[in-house]
Amino acid sequence: MEKPRYIHEIEIKVRDYECDMQGIVNNANYQHYMEHARHEFLLSAGKGFTDLREQGIECVVRHVDIEYRVSLRSKDIAVCRLYLRREGPKYVFYQDIYRKSDNKLCTRGKVESVATVNGRATRGDELAEYFKDYLI
Repeated sequence: MEKPRYIHEIEIKVRDYECDMQGIVNNANYQHYMEHARHEFLLSAGKGFTDLREQGIECVVRHVDIEYRVSLRSKDIAVCRLYLRREGPKYVFYQDIYRKSDNKLCTRGKVESVATVNGRATRGDELAEYFKDYLI
């Protein structure tokens, strides 16, 4: 399998309240980490979701697939890395979360997003110019 070419990464410190009774990060929080990484990616690329919304463009999640491999625990530092592909009208964020201390892959996610303009689904061309430098 070809090694992913990540275009963005952020670090996230696991907080106690994100863990369940077993002392591991609750599964729902991994999706929060991925969402935070996508938001930070957009901001680093020069345009956030608010900027797009002001133009009438929404980048909305259509489908999420997450594979859990190794659990994170309280006070771990997670590194969330992503890369982006266009598949027809969808922009697909491939997101991997690693534990920083040993670079162990904890979670692998695939998040499909589509564009809407003024509430109507589009072919995604509104985002093409914006994402062109980041697509793999």
